[in-house]
Amino acid sequence: MNRTTTAHMAALITILIWGTTFISTKVLLRTFTPIEILFTRFAIGFVALMIFYPRRLQLTRRRQEWLFVAAGISGITLYYLLENIALTLTTASNVGVIVTIAPFFTALLSTLFLRAEKPKAPFYIGFVVALIGIILVSYNGSSTLALNPAGDLLAVLAAVTWSVYSILTRKISELGYNTVQTTRRVFFYGLVFMIPMLFLMDFHPKLAYFTSSVNLGNLLFLSLGASALCFVTWGIAVKRLGAVKTSVYIYLVPIVTVAASVLILHEPLTPVLIIGAAFTLVGLWLSETRLLERRKEALPE
Repeated sequence: MNRTTTAHMAALITILIWGTTFISTKVLLRTFTPIEILFTRFAIGFVALMIFYPRRLQLTRRRQEWLFVAAGISGITLYYLLENIALTLTTASNVGVIVTIAPFFTALLSTLFLRAEKPKAPFYIGFVVALIGIILVSYNGSSTLALNPAGDLLAVLAAVTWSVYSILTRKISELGYNTVQTTRRVFFYGLVFMIPMLFLMDFHPKLAYFTSSVNLGNLLFLSLGASALCFVTWGIAVKRLGAVKTSVYIYLVPIVTVAASVLILHEPLTPVLIIGAAFTLVGLWLSETRLLERRKEALPE
């Protein structure tokens, strides 16, 4: 298996896990608040990465630290806070559709900051086709589309912040450091900037919450799988495939979520879901086809 295939597999594994996190989060929300889940999962994930690879990251240039600070703020603190708050103001379907526009913003930012050429026509065609499929999957034939401006805007901002994180991850990967070390550094800054939110939001976890095997199992899944493992595998994919090409895998998240709901929660599988999934897969394929004919990305240090 060559490095490119390995990178595609890393991106796919990441999405397969991230697509099921909504179910675990839904279970945990019966006991925990969103900020309690968020801080706990990344704190455990940080400790896990520290145990797995305890070697300290030594930067060759002090100014590189700002890349990790920005990545922690955008990809950990802001993205998840914006998404969680959006979920309290608008429907989960709206958020699920809106955040999948992240690859579009990633393509625009790549052109501006990664010296990449503009995406070709297949990327935009694939984006539109995939978005149609995602809408079908998310609303499953519903005749109404409820717009909630505040929540929907926050979901758009979440997509933008994830795009910023993807660009920063690409820049960090060019520095040549170990992916586990860089991910741990990003987690650290994400947690640091999350601390002020603990005093502003409802953060009062009780020890009794963690004694439940259901709570503990779902927390460990989110911490070790969706956080520690997936942020590393996502970093590996971005390092090899680039920020834009990796981001289009986000189109698959709603499909994985629906599949998990059918298998685990026994929700019905309708023709609309099947058609929507087909549109999304075609859109992904189109976006991956000659996605970008880019010059070699020579990034300044």
